[in-house]
Amino acid sequence: MTQHSRRNILALMGGAVVGGAISGLGLPALAASKEKQSAPTDAQLGERFQQNGGDFSWKPHKLDPAEVAAVAHAGFWYKGYGCGYGVLYSIVGLMGEKYGAPYKDFPFSMMEFGKSGISEWGGTCGALLGAAASLALFFPRKERDAMIDELFRWYEITAFPVYGPAPGTTKVEGPLPTSVSDSILCHISVSKWCAASGFDARSAERSERCGRITADVAVKPLEIIQKKMDGSFAPTLQKSEVYAGCTVEGCHGENKKKWDHSGLKGRMDCTPCHTGSKAMQDKREAHVPTGKK
Repeated sequence: MTQHSRRNILALMGGAVVGGAISGLGLPALAASKEKQSAPTDAQLGERFQQNGGDFSWKPHKLDPAEVAAVAHAGFWYKGYGCGYGVLYSIVGLMGEKYGAPYKDFPFSMMEFGKSGISEWGGTCGALLGAAASLALFFPRKERDAMIDELFRWYEITAFPVYGPAPGTTKVEGPLPTSVSDSILCHISVSKWCAASGFDARSAERSERCGRITADVAVKPLEIIQKKMDGSFAPTLQKSEVYAGCTVEGCHGENKKKWDHSGLKGRMDCTPCHTGSKAMQDKREAHVPTGKK
């Protein structure tokens, strides 16, 4: 037997030993055919994910906007739970106070996570999280998307705060300066207000400003919900002109070759993050000074 033949035989024996070891471990044979497996259907997954009463089975009730605003403002201050808690409780919690279960059984304290743009990260305003959650309790996505578009665009273009708390219900009384954020992000909303007002982000005035915005934001989804109940809801606000320009005619348009439309995810006004200004390019050194009062 030649050295070459002996080497081939040893290789074959080694493969047999390894193959036997794999079979002993219960692993499929390497030569086994690969059967195409389809993903489970919703019907197959239903036993696990089906909710009591079915999806979106909670029904909304009409509420007094003035009462909702006052409760939202108080909820913002309650135990420091903040804006997301204040908004959701003012709508769903009030329904619980007036109509009982299932609304009263919602674990509202979980909404504390929304405070300061989700646990101090400065992301989406917590008040908007609470507002969007209140809509999501009652309406599926096909109906809800237009509602959230209306809510978020309204937030971008409105000069806040609007709400004026009753005397004796807050530590900071009287009118506060207003500003337009052009953004749904807590970081930008607060920073713009601080720059416009001169108050520090850690001031009592800034906290009160956010408490009042909690009241303002709570009333908007309530308005949308009640119009939906009456069959009269229709979006009235258009997308930001800048956003429309970027996504229809601009570089992110569907027919552009340079940038595929799928590279753009979102509906926010593009301006706050993409102005091209020195302050945006030089993030560490060119901040707008806020000062203190």
